[in-house]
Amino acid sequence: MSERPVVIVTGASRGMGAEAARWLGRAGAAVALTARNQTALDEVAADLAQHGGDSMTLPADVSDPASCIHVTEQVLERFGRLDGLINNAGILEPVVPVRMADVGAWRHNIEVNLMGSFYMISAVLAPLRKRRGRIVNVSSGAAVNAVAGWSAYCAAKAGLTHFTRVLAVEEPDVTAISLRPGVVDTQMQGVIREKGPGNMDPDKTDYFQNLKAEGKLAPPEIPARSMAWLALRAPVEWSGRFMEYDDPEILDPAREMLGESLR
Repeated sequence: MSERPVVIVTGASRGMGAEAARWLGRAGAAVALTARNQTALDEVAADLAQHGGDSMTLPADVSDPASCIHVTEQVLERFGRLDGLINNAGILEPVVPVRMADVGAWRHNIEVNLMGSFYMISAVLAPLRKRRGRIVNVSSGAAVNAVAGWSAYCAAKAGLTHFTRVLAVEEPDVTAISLRPGVVDTQMQGVIREKGPGNMDPDKTDYFQNLKAEGKLAPPEIPARSMAWLALRAPVEWSGRFMEYDDPEILDPAREMLGESLR
């Protein structure tokens, strides 16, 4: 059995997921990296190895429940334990008004953003109970704010946030947090800038365009540090909370434990 804490990170091939994996590696955790792109996962794993991190790559689609079970089984076979899960995998599309939404695309969004998190949680609950482990569900401000053109994403993130509260009630031996990561410079922001015009409120589209142009998007490593700290240290009394990544309750101890920057 691994002497290190072991954390699964979904959507670990890029953006916040990859950066959370790097923070976890810095903290001495072993990381199971999962996403659909094997090549990108291998690059993250190689970077972790260069800095003394212990990781494994597990290409998988979280919208497939069998894949989530397989990931968990492989992690337990390799490490013999599981201490945390970061449900980071997510998609924004379709970015389109409800009246024009494709049913299949809408369903796929829910399958990835909500059902994918449920599938992973279902797979890991038993080993997490044994370790009194932690789950970090990456949510969004869209869980509580209506954004025209994002109906599937808003619905999925609202469902995920409330599901986290239910999980906290049902599973007292597991600490579950939903985290709002802020507005981050990831591929999802590129989708907003590309698909937003004509499908979102013009003022909202301009807002996101200007954030990029003015360099005001947060780098992924900043909210990822909060994700990593929560996966390792979130207090049990926080279970069920919907929290901001820059909440001083998270930010201050995360900085103290992990440092200011990965670079």
